[in-house]
Amino acid sequence: MDEFYVCKIASIQEMNTKWEYEIAQSGIDKDNWIVWKKQNIENYQQGYIIPYYGILDGIIICEATAMIHPKVVQNSDGLVDSHTVYLSAFRTVDKFQGKGYFSKLFHFMLDDLRQKGFTKAALGVEPSEGKNKEIYTHYGFLEYIKSSKECYPNGTVIDVEYYGKMLE
Repeated sequence: MDEFYVCKIASIQEMNTKWEYEIAQSGIDKDNWIVWKKQNIENYQQGYIIPYYGILDGIIICEATAMIHPKVVQNSDGLVDSHTVYLSAFRTVDKFQGKGYFSKLFHFMLDDLRQKGFTKAALGVEPSEGKNKEIYTHYGFLEYIKSSKECYPNGTVIDVEYYGKMLE
């Protein structure tokens, strides 16, 4: 792994850069991404989320977001409270996938959340996302919490299964 790789909590400027990249890559879902950018920056400013970024040679190559307030999590019962954090937005730029960068960011994020007093983490995955489910199982998300539906800004409704793990 490159020695110029840094894991950190993102700044507003870095968030703007990353969200503009995601919007540019989004194609037909662009309207959703524009809404998500606005929501995420507002939620960060209000202390409701913590965005974690992996930066290689000054370029943001991966990210994950910790949602620490029930107001910003759909179906929040059992997913976020004073000791449980909801994790989302696991993304890595394609050419950097499978090289350990996200894994390093993920462990950095969990260590930081433990230090902040969180004892459990939860996440959601669509039932059809087999690869993601395998990755989450590998990371220890084995406790089935519940299933529900989530709604995107454009009205698209998806099925989601929620899993949790203790932060030891």
